[in-house]
Amino acid sequence: MAATKDPRPCSIADALTLVGEKYSLLVLREVCLGNGRFDQLVRNIGAPRDILATRLRRLVDAGILTKRVYSERPQRFEYRPTRAGLELEPVLLTLMAWGDRHLRGDDDRPMVVEHSCGHELLPVVSCSVCGSAVAHEDLTAHPQSPGWTVSGPTAAA
Repeated sequence: MAATKDPRPCSIADALTLVGEKYSLLVLREVCLGNGRFDQLVRNIGAPRDILATRLRRLVDAGILTKRVYSERPQRFEYRPTRAGLELEPVLLTLMAWGDRHLRGDDDRPMVVEHSCGHELLPVVSCSVCGSAVAHEDLTAHPQSPGWTVSGPTAAA
């Protein structure tokens, strides 16, 4: 098999360049909870102010958050999720559920999210067509990038 210099083209890798860092995901958590002011973010995340400012700028530049003035004197901003930011909320909820199951346990969960129906939300990935819950054994990957198969680059790559 021929070696390739470039890794597999991947939307996961592309997304991780924007949100794959701890503080970026925690910013999203807080903003989705309604805590979008800088001082709230510093307090609730525990990130150094300079790192937090860099992450916020990057998320705004990427169109994941918007920044709006809430005070003119002194000028202060709050951050809110865009549509793209809100589309990341299920990722956060699924990651939280995984952490609750595998790292904490039922008696040590720091937060429970309630759905509008009044019940605790237990996120499930499901097929948008048939509605079935997704299981690993039900999936088949079909690489769309030229020169790539599921197992790696083709000899021509």
